[in-house]
Amino acid sequence: MKIRSDILRTYQSIHTWTGITTGLLLFIAFFAGALTMFKSPITHWAVPENHVLPAISVGQYNELVQQATAQYETASNGFTLHFAPHQSPMHHSPMTWYEQGGGRGLSIDSHLRQASFNEEGELVSVANQQNVLGDLIDQLHRTAGIPGKAGHEDIGVLVLGVASALYFIALVSGVIFLLPTLVKSFFSLRQKKGANRFWLDTHNLIGITSLPFHLLIAWTVVVFAFHDMLYGGLSLIYGDEPMFERNGGSKQVYSVAELPPVERYFEAVGNMVDGYDIVSLTFADLATPRARLSIEVAGDGKLQRAAETDIIAMHPFTLDVTYSTLSIPENGAFGPLVKSFFALHFGNFANDTGRWIYFLLGMMGAILFYTGNLLWLEKRRKKQAKQSRSVTIMAKLTIGVCLGSVLGVATSILASKWLYLMGVDINLGYINVYYGVFIASLGFAFWQGAAKSAIALQALIAAFCLGVPLTTLINALFSHNTHWHVAGGTLLVDVMALVFAWIFFAAARKTRQRAYQGEPDSIWFIPSKVHATPGDSVQPKTI
Repeated sequence: MKIRSDILRTYQSIHTWTGITTGLLLFIAFFAGALTMFKSPITHWAVPENHVLPAISVGQYNELVQQATAQYETASNGFTLHFAPHQSPMHHSPMTWYEQGGGRGLSIDSHLRQASFNEEGELVSVANQQNVLGDLIDQLHRTAGIPGKAGHEDIGVLVLGVASALYFIALVSGVIFLLPTLVKSFFSLRQKKGANRFWLDTHNLIGITSLPFHLLIAWTVVVFAFHDMLYGGLSLIYGDEPMFERNGGSKQVYSVAELPPVERYFEAVGNMVDGYDIVSLTFADLATPRARLSIEVAGDGKLQRAAETDIIAMHPFTLDVTYSTLSIPENGAFGPLVKSFFALHFGNFANDTGRWIYFLLGMMGAILFYTGNLLWLEKRRKKQAKQSRSVTIMAKLTIGVCLGSVLGVATSILASKWLYLMGVDINLGYINVYYGVFIASLGFAFWQGAAKSAIALQALIAAFCLGVPLTTLINALFSHNTHWHVAGGTLLVDVMALVFAWIFFAAARKTRQRAYQGEPDSIWFIPSKVHATPGDSVQPKTI
């Protein structure tokens, strides 16, 4: 395909600068987003066994609600009943409610009380701080770790919305200037032609093979970030007329004792739609005229609005449906269209297979942004020992931000069980560990330079990832007071940590090899006269 060289240079420039200005933020978002595919197993791995009470049969929930609300005043106004769909293991106690905190988003000071029956049929209850390890990773995915709020919206969400718009431009422009050589070099990974060519081929291969995924993610993130502004724009058209139909509110106040049996909610959901199981029933404001019920339902292989479920909003006493995200005739054609954007972003439509595919695509996305920065650095390096200031600063930022975020997450996961054993504030510990490690990694990169810090940080990531399964083993052998779940999804966390340990160990070795034996005119080169012992002779070579 023939395209004028001046046009190609224009699109290449657009691709380069939109990519380099957003790549670091998007690396964090994609890496953390890949991990959120297994958010529940990660949190389940971190929580001790005695923080989850025994499961009970559906027929026992009514008695559990009556006894718990009678004994605990905080439960009488709102609580959540948890169920295990599709014969899945129970990751929650049968009944929970907040004694402090709660709500959506990352809440590090929330205290959750849980209730169930023991083997003798007696009510048992424990209160613990809610573990937010999975929520912290999800928050990094949504905000890239940028703190603060603008009104009721996270600043990081808005920043990532802008970054995703630029990212969309980078994708389109990249495809355009790659078109002339696409067929010839699509599957080429030319390692023998130098690091620059190898990273370019890797970058292009990942970008083209996962292009539909990246276009979808870019577009949906923009919609998620600025949907309030979109609705505000629509209000100029609708004026005082409401855009969404609202049911008239009731002024009647009910009591908890008037709640229908749990079986009635299962029957009501079954009458609405087939192929869904109830995951949870969340009751709120039961002692007020604003009483409401949110039902989470999940179905195998179905497009779902939330990350793992669909939502049905219902009056808890009358069972009148006020809202749902289900693909049913009552929601018209627009409802399924909107839901498809959410479902395609969350990757919740193909069960475990879909989660693994999205996990791999997310990791490939992180690699795409990392290699994009490496290409920018390689292209601008000069054939001299001392590189320009812009190149060295960007190299330090790339290493500090990218590897610092990975190390921060790895350290937070590793620290989890030790924080429980030390009896400290677990959620505040997560925040301090992640941001402390991230800031320290960034400072270390600027202090020691890109080459030294890249070797050290990759080695630390490998060591800390290896520490995750070792911690599980140590606690299983020597901890007598606190035990953790060791089965199914929790073992997946240990196995994946081992895989990451091997990857980063190999990467650290490769980086070290290049630093001491690579091209001297590179920001990744460490002069041998500083690090070699007397008498050593290090011959530079291109890898």
